[in-house]
Amino acid sequence: MAEVEEVTEGCRLPVLRRNQDNEDEWPLAEILSVKDISGRKLFYVHYIDFNKRLDEWVTHDRLDLKKIQFPKKEAKTPTKNGLPGSRPSSPERDVRKTLDLSLQPAATPSSGKTLPIPVQITLRFNLPKEREAVPGSPDQPLSSSSCVQPNHRSTKRKVEVVSPATPIPVPTETTQASVFPQNGSARRAVAAQPGRKRKSNCLGTDEDSQDSSDGIPSAPRMTGSLVSDRSHDDIITRMKNIECIELGRHRLKPWYFSPYPQELTTLPVLYLCEFCLKYVKSLKCLQRHLTKCDLRHPPGNEIYRKGTISFFEIDGRKNKSYSQNLCLLAKCFLDHKTLYYDTDPFLFYVMTEYDSKGFHIVGYFSKEKESTEDYNVACILTLPPYQRRGYGKLLIEFSYELSKVEGKTGTPEKPLSDLGLLSYRSYWSQTILEILMNLKSENGERPQITINEISEITSIKKEDVISTLQYLNLINYYKGQYILTLSEDIVDGHERAMLKRILRIDSKCLHFTPKDWSKRGKW
Repeated sequence: MAEVEEVTEGCRLPVLRRNQDNEDEWPLAEILSVKDISGRKLFYVHYIDFNKRLDEWVTHDRLDLKKIQFPKKEAKTPTKNGLPGSRPSSPERDVRKTLDLSLQPAATPSSGKTLPIPVQITLRFNLPKEREAVPGSPDQPLSSSSCVQPNHRSTKRKVEVVSPATPIPVPTETTQASVFPQNGSARRAVAAQPGRKRKSNCLGTDEDSQDSSDGIPSAPRMTGSLVSDRSHDDIITRMKNIECIELGRHRLKPWYFSPYPQELTTLPVLYLCEFCLKYVKSLKCLQRHLTKCDLRHPPGNEIYRKGTISFFEIDGRKNKSYSQNLCLLAKCFLDHKTLYYDTDPFLFYVMTEYDSKGFHIVGYFSKEKESTEDYNVACILTLPPYQRRGYGKLLIEFSYELSKVEGKTGTPEKPLSDLGLLSYRSYWSQTILEILMNLKSENGERPQITINEISEITSIKKEDVISTLQYLNLINYYKGQYILTLSEDIVDGHERAMLKRILRIDSKCLHFTPKDWSKRGKW
């Protein structure tokens, strides 16, 4: 058996922890750091296949030294062309290229309850001879006109009817095929619990690297406020550096590293002003600050208020200090956030709850002032004390309400975190089902709607609409056309979910005028 002194960074061994059922378990963990406090050794461990937010400092009595795995010595990498400054090439990684979202043919429509009968989507493609189009592509929208049957007598026009097996292409970064249920029943998204071990098939993602929902590395852009860190080479950023944050009446336990000043990381508690988010080192400093701080709400314009809920629009250039402090706080709970100080190109929408003492921050989302990829959210966060209370969906709904006013469709910036993916999947499903269930038939015929119409009504990007219909397994091919069939399980699940969704955005309470940032010389 190894001695405690032999345990170094990089070692792997079972570590004792308590699970959600308050039972002891010994999951495999990696030692990330070792420190000595008053002759007592502490080890910072990351539990393999668990979320990084569960990482913690443990004492030696929780280590199973009998099963220790020492780190392997890395072979020296030969230099390229003999140059000492050359770097080894990056290892090859599987990168997804296409995603087969084939629509399976069905001899008959899905059994179950229909409202009032299956919603019918018909496809018509009038193609030039030189070019063939794919359903769902930007230049070939789905049409609600009558279904076009192949005309064998005419040779002047080429009309292609899509076969049942023709896949609808969806950009890989917006489609998460591995999380699509195939049974046609509605499945409510449940947020991952901080103390729960994530299984390998849950959302198809590795908790250590939440690059995409199915665990396959995507290729996110390297700008904005979300950049996927796949290498985790920097051991410092893998470790939580803040023990506790006091924000108003709440004490928060950070989940991840945040680049607060080094001298503050040794404090047992970091104190934040809940109105300007300024950080101080002691309660006395906070009390002194509160006598000088004249803010009782986030800076910027209040663009929405209903009941106790308000939204404030904050310009990252005009309110730089607040925006930077907000990003530092958010990084404690967002693994892949990398934007902290360059806030000029961004707008921040902060949701607050009002009481007699002021407007208390609940959550926020940020978006680029100009986005060529139609992103309407860069980062989104509900603070832990307010999670699982419907505020996350309210933030998402508000982001799409802004897109409606702007006359655009939007989509969140990728990659999404595990909790973010669950929230968006749930919101997209509920919103689209709400549209479909409210469709009314005319002249006794099946109601008809197109993908483009759903996208225009909801401001959800067309690719997200298609992937959500696939996720719910609603699309069937029947008698030469595509139809949407709402099964009884889908309807019942949707109705139960909507009964619990009390908080909604009221568009009448929104006072927002979009700006054309492209015409401005500077943000």
